[in-house]
Amino acid sequence: MTTNKKHYNPTFGTAFDSDEDDNGCMGAFISFFSYLLVFLTFPISVWFCVKVVQEYERAVIFRLGRLVSGGAKGPGLFFIVPCIDTYICVDLRTGAFDVPPQEILTRDSVTVTVDAVVYYQVKNPLAAVCNNDNYNRSTRLLAATTLRNVLGTKNLSEILSDRESIGDTMHQMLDKATDPWGVHVDRVEIKDVCIPKNMQRSMAAEAEATRDARAKVIAAEGEEKSSHALKVAADVISKSPAALQLRYLQTLNAISAEKNSTIIFPLPIELLGAFMDDGSTSSATEGVRQRKQDLQIEALME
Repeated sequence: MTTNKKHYNPTFGTAFDSDEDDNGCMGAFISFFSYLLVFLTFPISVWFCVKVVQEYERAVIFRLGRLVSGGAKGPGLFFIVPCIDTYICVDLRTGAFDVPPQEILTRDSVTVTVDAVVYYQVKNPLAAVCNNDNYNRSTRLLAATTLRNVLGTKNLSEILSDRESIGDTMHQMLDKATDPWGVHVDRVEIKDVCIPKNMQRSMAAEAEATRDARAKVIAAEGEEKSSHALKVAADVISKSPAALQLRYLQTLNAISAEKNSTIIFPLPIELLGAFMDDGSTSSATEGVRQRKQDLQIEALME
């Protein structure tokens, strides 16, 4: 079983500028009486007929509840007929509002709080007045829901690094949705992304561990390079005995330049070998002699 979905086209509440007058006989009578009243009280009524709108405003006029032909009026002077005409001024300047902080669960199950700012402008005063009861409030609510929908499909890393692309995506979605309301969204910016404290500590610990690991790798590479350099230097010095003495004198010169009172003289290990051998032999002989005395004492006691 298939169902045919039809697109719903509202027959009311749409901005439609027409020259036709469908108010009927009663509307014509009321209009004639209003014009007559203006003519009879002309010196005074002119102050109620003349209105002024600023350069950045437009006036949408309704006569007996219907739009007056000619579209929005302004800027400057325009005339209305008292008793039958009402008008609404629409500001065409670019406005901005803050999207309230939204607590959002990202795709990787991390709770973040994000707020944004939206810049918008009315491009069609007739649609802004007739197609929406409050285009400002509607745009604010739509921006909040769009922010939640867009960020709910992103990971935490994408939210932190791709703010510009997220703002562009929201801009396109809001501009398309607010077009029937006569509103044009100029720009959307992500202001701040608040992460829970425990998540901040975890990210900081992860970053610190990464930096420590990188530092250890760099230190190990440096040790490897220095060991190769020392090996090459040792090979060069071993080819010339005088080079070792020159290096020794250069080291003493560097120590004395720092005004140190202690100077270390290195001694060859071979020079101390004889003393170390004599000391070890004498200590072994003394141990044997002490052992013999202990055995003799034990024998006498028995």
